[in-house]
Amino acid sequence: MSAVGTTRQAPMGPQAGPLRWPAEWEPHAATWLAWPKNAETWPNRLDAVVHAYAQMVEALVDGEHVRILVDDEAAEETSRRALAHHGVYQDSKIDYHRILTDDAWIRDYAPIVVYRDSPGAEDRVWLDFGFNAWGGKYPPWSADAEAGDQIVRTQEGVRFGVDEILEGGSVDGNGAGILMTTESCLLHPNRTSEGRPRDRRTVARWLSESLGAKKLIWLSDGIAGDDTDGHVDDLARFVGPNTILAVAEDDVSDVNHQALATNWRRLQAARNLADAAFDLIALPMPPPVISDGRRLPASYANFYIGNRVVLMPKFEAATDRRAAAILQECFPGREIVQIPGRDLVVGLGTTHCLTQQEPAKIPAGSVLSEQETNERRGTH
Repeated sequence: MSAVGTTRQAPMGPQAGPLRWPAEWEPHAATWLAWPKNAETWPNRLDAVVHAYAQMVEALVDGEHVRILVDDEAAEETSRRALAHHGVYQDSKIDYHRILTDDAWIRDYAPIVVYRDSPGAEDRVWLDFGFNAWGGKYPPWSADAEAGDQIVRTQEGVRFGVDEILEGGSVDGNGAGILMTTESCLLHPNRTSEGRPRDRRTVARWLSESLGAKKLIWLSDGIAGDDTDGHVDDLARFVGPNTILAVAEDDVSDVNHQALATNWRRLQAARNLADAAFDLIALPMPPPVISDGRRLPASYANFYIGNRVVLMPKFEAATDRRAAAILQECFPGREIVQIPGRDLVVGLGTTHCLTQQEPAKIPAGSVLSEQETNERRGTH
């Protein structure tokens, strides 16, 4: 195993070598989860959430390792028994890591893995960004903020601490240097220690230095009920190097209609590195999901792309079938597995928020097509 670095600076400049953040559909070494335990996040629903988790693990483990964070030995035993109760027994591909967390939203506090090419240097880099519970909304968050560093210490590669707050759900990439994000989240003053709004130029600089971003697509605002100030993984997702799936709300009376229409127009105007338009595919929104009188951030865009499956939240609505059919067209070589989302979304997130991919090594500068990914993913 390679030594794990503790350098407190982002990889930047020529000495770091070119960086590439692989697209989510490219082969994974593993998927990371954090075992759900917080009854305040899912009041009176934790058993149903554990059942949904078991379905996620069962679907993923056939195609990749699943690494699960648990607080301690007792929590690990609880997880093992719960998975076994739901028929999940493939322990050889399930790794447990005893790392303390506050909550299960690992997408937003786990490290992001990028790769670089530099002679004599580690090519696998774990980027450990700052985390402050979505602008200080949910104390305590100290365990989640430290979990990234603890994760890296269990793995091969070099850790770079990036002195910027960034949640994984706030950015999406095509594997070739184009990232999508939102103004409402990344420019929000609650994502800086000084409490001042960020500016686009500064954000573009540190996303280039850390995630290898060559171009940013800025969307406007998020959907109703989203406590993250507008994470992009509820709005629009790359499903190919030049293809974007974006949610749309046809009902003009719906609170989400205007914001999603604005985002759609921005995507239409966006251009790739060759100055060409992107291929856009509309994904429906589910009917409103209400709990205790509040609108929840239910969105089919919160799907997760595994090696052999796509985990799609389902909301027991007629739109479930339409959304699944669209995803199947985008990922013909993967099975679309519908995960019960009505209980998960009470915690204000679903399948993408609850997962983080650990990409397998792919040569820098290359982005795998869907066919190439299909051919390679079974070996990882």
